[in-house]
Amino acid sequence: MEQSLFQNFDRIFAYCFDLFQKKNEDYGPTWLLYRYTSLSDEIWRKAKRIRTLEEHDGESCIPEGRDVEYTGIINYCLMFLIRMADVPGVPSVEDTVEDLSILEAVEDRCLFEAYQVQVQEIRELLQRKNADYGNAWQSMSLSSMTDQVLIRVYRIKHILANGGVCVVSEGVEAQLHDIINYCVFALIKMDSGLVELAP
Repeated sequence: MEQSLFQNFDRIFAYCFDLFQKKNEDYGPTWLLYRYTSLSDEIWRKAKRIRTLEEHDGESCIPEGRDVEYTGIINYCLMFLIRMADVPGVPSVEDTVEDLSILEAVEDRCLFEAYQVQVQEIRELLQRKNADYGNAWQSMSLSSMTDQVLIRVYRIKHILANGGVCVVSEGVEAQLHDIINYCVFALIKMDSGLVELAP
């Protein structure tokens, strides 16, 4: 079962990475202009739409379904993590706003490597957590997973409002890791066909 989980993890992230690369080709690294609050708002917006779709039996006025939103959340979380990691070659928000030409100088390779570094860390974390919790996620409903995402986005918003300081709790990075893993679990449970999953 664990082997299947990580096969699916790899396939989901191969899809997400391909999407990240293609959007970078279309738009350039414009996401580097996002501040932390904007990134958390984007994640919140997508999670809220998933919950709305769940409450309306998946009926949607636009073609994108919950699976598209889950993959969008994964990539926004990875952008957030790359931003937090202070990666060499990735300019700060302040620098890019002052001089947009800096965006043109950002190397694709730098962003793609930073993306893969984050994915590997998340994969290793999932291995450790799955060893502790077993496959507890399998007994969770999709709606519970969506609620877990929303709760963690709210936590991020609260932590940011407190200047990033936590008294006893895990910080923003841990919340983003959990959001990503819940999205992975949801995509596996949905098996919507967006990503070819292992049996």
